[in-house]
Formats: sequence, C-alpha cells, structure tokens
Amino acid sequence: MFTVIRKLIATQFEASLLGEKPVYMQLYEAIKNAIEAGAIPEGTLMPPTRLLSQEIQLSRSTVVKAYNLLSENKLLNPRQGSGFLVATVAEKYALPLSERLGYPEISQVGESFLHNIHILNSSAAEGVAFTPGLPPLDVFPIGQWQKLSNLYWRNIKTSDLNYSISSGIDSLKEKIANYLLLTRKIKCDPSQVIIVSGSLQSLYLVGNVLINQGDTVYLENPTFPNVISIFKSLRANVVPVACDNEGICVDQMNVPFPNTKLVHVTPSNQYPNSVKMTLERRLALLDWANEHQALIIENDYEHEINNWHNPIDSLFSLDKQQRTIYLGTFNRTLHPSIRLGYMLLPPHLLPVVKALQMHSHRFVPQSVQVVMTDFIGKNLIYKHLHNVIKEAEERKQLFTSLFDAHFNQALHINKTNNASFHLVADLPREYNDEAMTQAMETKGIIVHPLSKCYIEEPQRQGFIMGYSCVNRGFMAQAMARMAGVYKAMVG
Repeated sequence: MFTVIRKLIATQFEASLLGEKPVYMQLYEAIKNAIEAGAIPEGTLMPPTRLLSQEIQLSRSTVVKAYNLLSENKLLNPRQGSGFLVATVAEKYALPLSERLGYPEISQVGESFLHNIHILNSSAAEGVAFTPGLPPLDVFPIGQWQKLSNLYWRNIKTSDLNYSISSGIDSLKEKIANYLLLTRKIKCDPSQVIIVSGSLQSLYLVGNVLINQGDTVYLENPTFPNVISIFKSLRANVVPVACDNEGICVDQMNVPFPNTKLVHVTPSNQYPNSVKMTLERRLALLDWANEHQALIIENDYEHEINNWHNPIDSLFSLDKQQRTIYLGTFNRTLHPSIRLGYMLLPPHLLPVVKALQMHSHRFVPQSVQVVMTDFIGKNLIYKHLHNVIKEAEERKQLFTSLFDAHFNQALHINKTNNASFHLVADLPREYNDEAMTQAMETKGIIVHPLSKCYIEEPQRQGFIMGYSCVNRGFMAQAMARMAGVYKAMVG
C-alpha cells in the first residue's frame, strides 16, 4: 500500500516543483490535491515520513512540516503509534480542539472500535466484480418478491404498523426452524431463533453479552477480518488457531488462557480456505468446549452452497450440552441489501441477548420478515437456491478459465473440493495485496486482500475473489481490467 501512495505523491510533487513556494509547501499542496481528488481515500494510512522522504529525496523534517500542515488543515489525522491517517468527512468538519473543551471523552470501548475499524472489509462500492460473498444477484426473483411485498401492503392492518418484537415475528421463526430441519437436519425450537440484520450483528450481540475485557476468544487463523475486528474491539484476548485440511487444530487450544469464553469457527466452509471440518474434528471441538466450559460460535455463512450435497452434521446438531450458537444469513443467498439473518441460541442465553437487542437494534422491519416468511412458505426459496447453485457453478468454471488465460501461470487459483462464492489466489510474498486491491478498486474491481484474514503477522498475501455475482457476458471484460492492474504493478 505504501509503495503505491509514495509513487503517487512523488508524481504529484514532481509536477509542482516549478513553483516558487517553499518545498514543504509544494509537498503539502501535492498531497492536498491528491486527497481532495480522491486519489488517496479517506482513512488511508499515509507512508511514514522516513519512507516518503527517501522516495522523493527530501529531508525528513520537510516531510514532517508538510504532514503537520496537512493535520492543521484537517486533511490528515495524527494517531499516536499509528502515524497519519487521511481524515474522514466527519473529522474534517470537527470543531477545533479549543472549542471542544468540556466535552466528555470517548469511552474506552468506543476508542477500541474506532482503532480497529481499518480491519473491516467493506464491500459498499458501485461495481460488483469480483466482490467475495455475493450470490448471482441477477438470478434473484425480483418479480416474485415484489408480488409478496405488494400482497403484504394490500392486506396490512393499521395495528401492524406498531412496534414489532425485537427478536423477530413468530411466523418467521417457525419457517426458519422448518427450513433448517430440511436443509441442515437441525432440530430446534422456534423460540431459540433470533432474527437479526446479519452475522455481524449476531457477533456484536453475542460478544457484548459474554465478553469482558481480557476474556479469551479463540479464532481460526485465517478468518473473516470482520470477526477479528469485532472481538478485538470488545477488548478480548484474541488467540489465533491454525487450520489444516480437517478444520481448526483443536490440539493447539489446550494451552490454558484466563477466562476462556468462546471459539468462533466456520466448519461448513472455513474462511477463506474453503475447507470443510471433518466429523472427527467437530466432535473433538465439542469435547474441548465441554472440558473448558466454553461456548462455540458456528458461523454457517454459506451452508446452502457448500452443504447442498453430502452434508456433515452441524455442531449445533451434534452438541448435547447446548454450548453452540449457530449463525445463518439470507444476505449471502438472496442479496445483501435484504439485511436479514438469524441465530440459534442455547436457552440460557435467550433472555440476555433479547434484552441487549431491545436496547440497541430494536427489530428488523416487519414487512421484510413477513415477505420472507411467505418466500419460504411458498417454497420459492428452494427454487431460488437451485437456480443460484446451478448458475454459480457455471460462472465459477468461466471465471477459472478466464483467470488462467489472463494471468498465464503468474498466479494460480487454489484448488478446493468445497463449494463457495469465493476463490483464493496466493501472491508471491514480495508483493503487497492491500496495495494491489486498492489499485484495482480505482478500476472498478473489488477483491479482498488475503493478508487481512490473519490475526497477527500476515502469513500469506493473495486475492479473495467473488465470481458468482458477475454476469457471464461481463466477466471477460472485468477479468481483463483486473489482470491489467496486476501486470502494471508487477512490471
């Protein structure tokens, strides 16, 4: 990342050297112009003054003066121990410190979430190619959903416009319980179902009701960056655990840590390596949880895709001591804008999670819940899943062939037998995947850096790529743009 930004600033700076202003002012204006033009995005960590001074052959004190002037003008935000970040819109228009005297300090929890926000992967972008985790959006039956939605509003009573139950309406809970029995052989009582907006909200709720500062949480390494961010922000003692071709290495979790509370796993499809946890490893993990009196979060984020054929029993089904919290989402099988997910809770957690939910999110809109109830009840979801799986498989084959053709042995897609909406390609270690993914984003290509999935020092560099969201007619054009950025950066 720093290499790209240093070169960008050097180019801007060289173009402004003909002026008569002091050198530090010319450097200030070069960086200012790049920030205001959007070439250096908000929240970007700027290169250290030492590296930038070497790149543009100026004294370090000159670079420091330019950075300080940018900070005074609210274009950079100095962070102790982290260097300088490009300011966000909120920071640019914040009151000067002299006018903020007497305001309460941000809480330690608030500061923790702010500090870790850079870990999150955000997929909010104009384009979709090649965003990981997206289904074939053009396959979603918009017309059928619209008919169900129109039916809801046609028959609505004024009393239905009142507040709804925070944990979800009973009819949807019942349909989800039946749906999980048919698709995952999970037996649960509908009262154990909690309706949420997605997996991130589920983790936020569970983390807040269980984690005190310093409590131990075990995470697969690598795993979702958003999972890492949540538990680090809650100030947990996050312990990375390696994964092999059978899933999380339970034998590495026997080193005692204080206040062990949770382990988060993705057994159906370990993220991002797409490994399915074996039955033996699942049983070993349940034994570990029983021995250490801990709870398991089973994040089954794509169970419809990777468990459609030859499924293995879920941890929730195998668990005899009610230690498993099961997370599921419709955001990955329907579309992410629906903002609808669910979790199954052990009975002892239901009261406290519902209480926190009532204090925070309140409820998912009832109209969405009712339409989803009908979408499941009328078997439309099963027809949709059949279409999604068929289309995704065809797009995967096309993506793989185009990737091999454009990258011509320079990169290889990691082979896996487990279905998923993403594929991984490793980069040579001398390249920086964050810098490359940022450069690709400027060309309308969204891929996620593999290095962000590691809890401590990145063990690999690479791309996490989604293929299923891209129409086959557009895929070749998008692949050409992606390969073009890569070839330009590696020379």
